[in-house]
Amino acid sequence: MEQRLANSLIMTVNEKKFIETALLSDLRVDGRRPFDYRKLSISFGREDGSSEVQLGNTRVMGFVTGQLVQPYRDRPNEGTLAIYTEFSPMADPSFEAGRPGESAIELGRIVDRGLRESRAVDTESLCVISGKSVWAIRIDLHIIDNGGNLVDASNVAALAALSTFRRPECTLGENGQEVIVHPPEAREPLPLIIHHLPVAVTFAFIGKENVVVIDPTHHEEAVMGGSMTATLNTNGDVCAIQKAGGEGVLQSVIMQCLRIASVKAGDITSKIKSAVESYNTERSLRKIKRHNPSPAGYKH
Repeated sequence: MEQRLANSLIMTVNEKKFIETALLSDLRVDGRRPFDYRKLSISFGREDGSSEVQLGNTRVMGFVTGQLVQPYRDRPNEGTLAIYTEFSPMADPSFEAGRPGESAIELGRIVDRGLRESRAVDTESLCVISGKSVWAIRIDLHIIDNGGNLVDASNVAALAALSTFRRPECTLGENGQEVIVHPPEAREPLPLIIHHLPVAVTFAFIGKENVVVIDPTHHEEAVMGGSMTATLNTNGDVCAIQKAGGEGVLQSVIMQCLRIASVKAGDITSKIKSAVESYNTERSLRKIKRHNPSPAGYKH
């Protein structure tokens, strides 16, 4: 990946050596142990379907939108799900404005594979008229700060935004062919049906000894020989695995990573659910305030 090359050019030989040597003593530059995750925080915008995730120094924003489109011919009863990534040069000097680079495309693919192949979102519930009208759900991921491990942060941003997104309710006209989209003031928008949360957990393999660390920083990414992202849900189902880099990894190491990833996926799922619950409570309170008449309107 050109991202890793760009990072490695900034670092001196001594810095790289220091990271590798410290890892042999189970120490990391930021003070973590090899399998410690950085602090993860999830927040939401005022609008449904917008999230911001901070993982250490990495910040990613997610936005979900939907529009009515014609379905694919081979899937007339299913809506669609698409992911787009935007790497701002402000997030990292190596990011270029304009066309998405190799890193942006790979990141989008990993997040997309975990979500789509595990069928996390019920796409059949997005159908309005079979063969004619379905909802196309679009997830936009904006990288604000690159502190390393963009995959996990982007994945959480996508899941959090999807969990708070609501689409307008639709009904059919008298002829049964015309779609009426109701504004949120008239009818309460509907949340997506999400069967499970596929959580991505990334490991880096560093040095000749192939030391394994979880949630690598951008400095660790600069010296790693390879990485592996395992996407799992709380049932322990492996939804996707992506192995990048040329270094070979033993089967026993992969199994160890999957065991650790399963525990981390459970922790992250709880965090997402708790943040979404708080958002929904706040949203309900905002709605009550909006609909409550002024005190002057009450009669005793």
